[in-house]
Parts: sequence; C-alpha cells; structure tokens
Amino acid sequence: MGGDSDPFPVSVSSLHFPSKEQTISQTLSSLRRSALSITNRLQSIESDANFVREVADYYDLPLVANERCGSWYIPPEAKAGSAYFKSTDGHTGQWDFSFRRLNLQILPISRKHGGCIIVDSTRRGKLMPDALSKTVPIWCAVINRALFPSDTAYHPVQFPPNFLGASEESQIEHRIDDFVKSLKDLKLDLDDLKQKLGKPIRVAWANRSYFHPTDLRKGDAYNLFVLCSASKRVHGAEMSEGGYIQGAGDDSEGWAHGLTPPVFWEHKSTLAATGEEDLPELIVELVEEHRKQDGRQQATLITPTRNLYISPTDPQLNGGGTYDLVIDCNGNPEASEGNSKRLNLGCGVSKLGSRDLRKHLHQVLAFTSSQLESNPSQSMLVTCESGKDLSAGALLAILCLCYDDEGKYPYVQSQSGHANHATGNFAGSHAKNKIDKQFIRQRLAWIVSSKHDVNPSRATLQSVNAFLMERPDY
Repeated sequence: MGGDSDPFPVSVSSLHFPSKEQTISQTLSSLRRSALSITNRLQSIESDANFVREVADYYDLPLVANERCGSWYIPPEAKAGSAYFKSTDGHTGQWDFSFRRLNLQILPISRKHGGCIIVDSTRRGKLMPDALSKTVPIWCAVINRALFPSDTAYHPVQFPPNFLGASEESQIEHRIDDFVKSLKDLKLDLDDLKQKLGKPIRVAWANRSYFHPTDLRKGDAYNLFVLCSASKRVHGAEMSEGGYIQGAGDDSEGWAHGLTPPVFWEHKSTLAATGEEDLPELIVELVEEHRKQDGRQQATLITPTRNLYISPTDPQLNGGGTYDLVIDCNGNPEASEGNSKRLNLGCGVSKLGSRDLRKHLHQVLAFTSSQLESNPSQSMLVTCESGKDLSAGALLAILCLCYDDEGKYPYVQSQSGHANHATGNFAGSHAKNKIDKQFIRQRLAWIVSSKHDVNPSRATLQSVNAFLMERPDY
C-alpha cells in the first residue's frame, strides 16, 4: 500500500481543499457556519425551552420573557408577559436604571402570582447575560427602595452568589440612591405602583449550574423574581457540542429569515421535518400566513391622556375611521394631501428617519393644535413602521408642548391671540411648561408606562430634545 498509490495524505501540504484559494481557516469557518444552521438553532431553542418549563414547575411562577431573546424559549400560551432589560445597562462601568425601559408592566403580574420568572439567555462562554446578573438586580433594588422605603432588608442590591467581584458590587451599590431619586423625579404615582406590586422583591437565579435552595419559594413577605438563564453553558466551539448552540435565540435578525417565536411555536413540527436548504422559503411562507391571520394591529392609549394613541402603521387601523385624527410618520405625504384629518410625514427609516422627524415636528405640533383646539376630545393615532420609535418621538413632542400635567389638552387663548399654527409658536397655556431634560423624561415616562415595548432610538430622542430645547419661545 505504500508508494505513489497511498491514498492517505501524510502532510498538511498534501491535503486537498475544494478550491486552491480555500485555506484551513476558511474551511473551519464553513464548518462553523454549518454547525450554526437554522435546524441546529431551533433544536437548541426547544431543548432550552424544556429546561425553562422545569424551572416554571419548580417555582410555580409565571414566565416573563426578557425581549427579544427570551420569547424564543416560552410557548405563547405559557407566556405571562414581556420585560425589556438590556444587558448594556449592566455592562461594567455603565450600570444604569433605564428610564426608556421602566418595565412597570411586570408589577401586577408579580402581585397576582407572588413573583415571576424572567427568562433570557446569552451566547457561548457566559453563564448568564449581564441583564440577569446586574441590570435586573439594579432595577429590583431601585423599585424596592422607591416603593418600600421602610422595608430596609430588601434595599441592598441582590447579586448572584459568587459571581461578581466585590469592587463591582460596591460600585453598583453606590449608584442606587441616585437612580431612586431620578425615578422619583419622573413624578409617577408611586403609591399606585406600590399597590400594583404589593410586596418588595426578592431575587433568585436559575440556570443549568445552579438553582436556589428549595426553601426559597414564594413567600408571604416578598414577591420572588427568579432570573432564569435558559441555555447550557458552552465553553468550546459549537462543532464540539453535537449541534447544540448556546443562546440560539439571540440576535435572530442574523439567522431567522423573519421567523418569529409565535410562528416557530405554532409550526415547530413542520420546521423540524424540513431540510435546511428548504427552510428559508418555508419560513417566508409561514410568516406571511401568520401575518394575514394575525389581523389588524392594536393601538395603545397613552395615559393619563384620554385621546392619544400609538401603534405600528396598519392600513386597516389607520384608514378605518376608528380614530378622528392620524399622524403617520413614515407615510407618503402626497397620500394625505387634501385630508385635513390626516398628516403623513414621509420620514425615512433608522437614523435618517430620526433626522427627518426633527424637520417635521413643527408640522406635527401645528396639526395637533389646529385640530384639537376646536374639539380637544378627538382621538389621535400616531404611527410609524414599528410603532416603537418615530411615533413615540412625535408623541413626546405633542405631550411636552400641548398637554398639561393631568394629560389634558390645555388650549387657552392668550391675550395676544391664538397660537400661531403656521410657525409652530404656541401661546397661552402651551408656554407654561418649562421644557428641560427632566420635564421631557417625565413625559417620556407616560409613553413607556403605557406601551411597554416602546423603544425610541437615541437618535430619535436627540432629535426631539433638540427641537424642544432650541425653540425660541422657551
């Protein structure tokens, strides 16, 4: 078998690659992409979801998804709600209590059930995401101190055991009182929030390596928040795990071809039985079918107002006469010409859209004031493509300049006459609000508290802030 006829390579140089240009590194990258296939991701998600179900059974608490990743691991019928805790708010040196993501929607869920399980995951190499190890513990400490000032036993930040260094824990602890003050400065009804939560929060953790002891279940003195990291911790490359992918649901924009958790859970058997090469086409079909069945979007009332609504753009919702007035941030301006009850701004998407919005905010304010001054009870729907970004920015400007502290449209004719709608300069009671960053945060809190998945981008908020702060009449 020796000599020239030996079929086995005896050196790296004699290895055969599919093309002359392909190196060992490129071959390994190709193998890694194969290991990160859609099929492997969906199988990994289902495996992790089984663990999440075990955690729910163990603690007898409802499951709350930390969006967007967490929803992949919870069947829709078992999902009690959503939270929006960002890992970036827990990054070392950047610890924060986010006022764009107040997460007050989970308070009544916790009161009803004695707590909840917040589900998230993280990619290869980490035991849990920063959202669970730091962001949520910071949030719980702020809520406990703000709502239950006399229950001092729950005031320290509750960190995962033996996970962070003492220095980092100390630095985080020193920031909490400032976060509490900032929360109080939003002028939310803290007594109402205390009523919704009922009891202080105690924190526990659940992951593949650690469950809190069995004596820590629901208690009479506290609501138990279990922070569940769904995925098994993987130290090596995906190729060494037999197809298992840690945090498979993370960053789904890059691999899912538009597949969403509800569509996955509804059709997981069909997806599992389909070959990898056919999955992208199947996913497109299933997503489109689901979109048609899902029906029209629901609009959300921004409290304490009684007439301002926000939603994603939906032709059925916007054109059905359900709302007296409509502002569509992304709509074609030509389509609303001649319609006094509708304003299309024609903003682009992403950062370009945020810059476009600033240019059009004077139109938004002029339209709002001219319409509501004769009949303040008219309902107004503000929409954008996502229902979370530009529409929130437009509403923020409206709330700051046109509504009083009770959420009422306060048009009052000034001695100098009516508001000048053509220039966007507002007289009378419009000018009584002192527009500063704190006031803008207070009004943003109205939006975030009403629609919990609202997430205006930094660029959108900067555009609105610049428009409000630079107005000559303030």
